[in-house]
Amino acid sequence: MTGAVRLRALAADLEGLVAALPARRLRSDGERRAAEAAVAELRAARRRFLDRHAEAVYDRLTDGRTRRLRLPELVAAAQRHLPGVVPAAPALAAERSLPLSERDGWEVDLGGFFGAILGSPAAGEHLIATMRAPCPRAVELIEGFRATGVADLSTVTVARADGIAHLTIHNEGCLNAEDEQLADDMETAVDLVLTDPLSRVGVLRGGVMRHPRYRGRRVFSAGLNLTALRAGRISLVGFLLRRELTYVCKILHGALTDGGGTAEKPWLAAVDGFAIGGGMQLLLVFDRVVAADDAYFSLPAAQEGIVPGAANLRLTRAVGGRLARQLLLAGRRIAATEPAAALLCDEVVPADAMDGAVASAARLLDAPAVGANRRMLRVAEEPPDLLRRYLAEFAVLQAERLYSADVHSRLEERERARQRRSTMSQ
Repeated sequence: MTGAVRLRALAADLEGLVAALPARRLRSDGERRAAEAAVAELRAARRRFLDRHAEAVYDRLTDGRTRRLRLPELVAAAQRHLPGVVPAAPALAAERSLPLSERDGWEVDLGGFFGAILGSPAAGEHLIATMRAPCPRAVELIEGFRATGVADLSTVTVARADGIAHLTIHNEGCLNAEDEQLADDMETAVDLVLTDPLSRVGVLRGGVMRHPRYRGRRVFSAGLNLTALRAGRISLVGFLLRRELTYVCKILHGALTDGGGTAEKPWLAAVDGFAIGGGMQLLLVFDRVVAADDAYFSLPAAQEGIVPGAANLRLTRAVGGRLARQLLLAGRRIAATEPAAALLCDEVVPADAMDGAVASAARLLDAPAVGANRRMLRVAEEPPDLLRRYLAEFAVLQAERLYSADVHSRLEERERARQRRSTMSQ
């Protein structure tokens, strides 16, 4: 690969230059401009290199696609074997401890790296297949789950009864908002259900909350944990890409098994309270959705300044272009009792009738022909190559949005408002 040696030297020089400067908030105007110029120059050099050599890079790191490396493993392999192609481990580690607004944004270069890999048909297909395999944690737990039908995964519990696997989200401290722990637990839970021969249907529902406003009530999901995002605890690799390439993808497309087959099951979502942001995104990959009559749906990602995962890929086919734009671009909120909600959920019932409705809907999906028909629907609606090409763009754009000034200002204003509310309540 021509240029690898030059890129390595350039990366060492420019990453070293930035590392030698004071912390971002303490820099003079001149130091700030020097850092921004160095980051931009190196980012452009990396992208030019990957535009020409992405597939060769991937083949080098995976021994000609004979090894399956998950996202963080692929980054680590690049740091070891092709220094300069991605940011060095010390540069990324130093930023990981900082709030999002105080970073130089080396993580954006990881977006460019994965965008280039996913943009290559051969490399991207292999990477997606790697991420669709059961995760190591699920492999360790599967025998125990098969024997007991129960798994407690910190923020998610799984309980199988009569062939129905119930996944319950218990991230009560933040109204089931998504973070890296929840992503790990959700992938593991989905893998357990998909690879368990005794689980025929998966059901996802939010648990009962302890939050003062919702104490004693179930809620489905408050979307992305913006407090964790502001603090730098939501990463591109550990959450935003992992989420789309693992449990969201596996619910729709299934998990790949050792023998090259696909393990897939029908899935039901039960929406109590609200499905906001990432919660609403999840509904787009479920086969059936039951909602309480006091629930609502919204996708406020544009107001937050980020891209709502693969919702932009899937929402139009679910609700049509006009309503999709109202939800995505204008932040429209849809109550479960509105006529438009029929495009997002299959059944709306009184909140106190949810348990029975969920049980009936799960039995409806537990039929021999459901699996074959949902598979053919999935093949027609979302060919794997369509998802690959979408995610190639998403990796780049989402990384850039994370480090945009408007996103940081919104997060800071939200934090100030949270602190004001906290002070007033004391």
